[in-house]
Amino acid sequence: MSRTSVISEQLTESSNVKKMMISACAEQIDMAANLCIDAIKNGHKILWCGNGGSAADAQHLSTELMGGLRSHNREPFASIALTTDTSFLTAWTNDTDFLTVFSRQIEALGKKGDVLIAISTSGHSKNVIEATKTAHQLEMRVITFTGGSGGHLEELGDNNINIPSEDTQRIQEGHITAGHILCEIIEHELSV
Repeated sequence: MSRTSVISEQLTESSNVKKMMISACAEQIDMAANLCIDAIKNGHKILWCGNGGSAADAQHLSTELMGGLRSHNREPFASIALTTDTSFLTAWTNDTDFLTVFSRQIEALGKKGDVLIAISTSGHSKNVIEATKTAHQLEMRVITFTGGSGGHLEELGDNNINIPSEDTQRIQEGHITAGHILCEIIEHELSV
């Protein structure tokens, strides 16, 4: 297969998943936006978590809310990626375990009315699942980003954005697209 064929095939697959997201995810993205907008309007914050590529998505999207997606002149929105404090991450996982690396931070930073956005392409990331349980105990709202079957994580969210694909790359691309749309809606509605 030529490189041109590979490129064409990959772009076609990616665009097909995005087209399927219109019917599979639009309502869920809208509901997630409502949860986040309500939280921010009431002085609460958005917390994000995920592993690997999902950790990168958590950091990227958290930054869009804090710094600004399209407008850098608006008020910042309180948004924290639980994947960025390397001192805590390495100390906690070295001294205790990896299972509670996010839930421990939620215990410290999360409050009733905050929102956790939990990202896992498989829906089976144990530390992300533990994070959602802790968030619910604190009466936070939980939005999950999953793909394929949704795994165990799908049933733990107040709202689930499930990318209609079994391919990890396509799911990750769907997550960042859904996340950008989510951030744009939040920014637009809260900056007016």
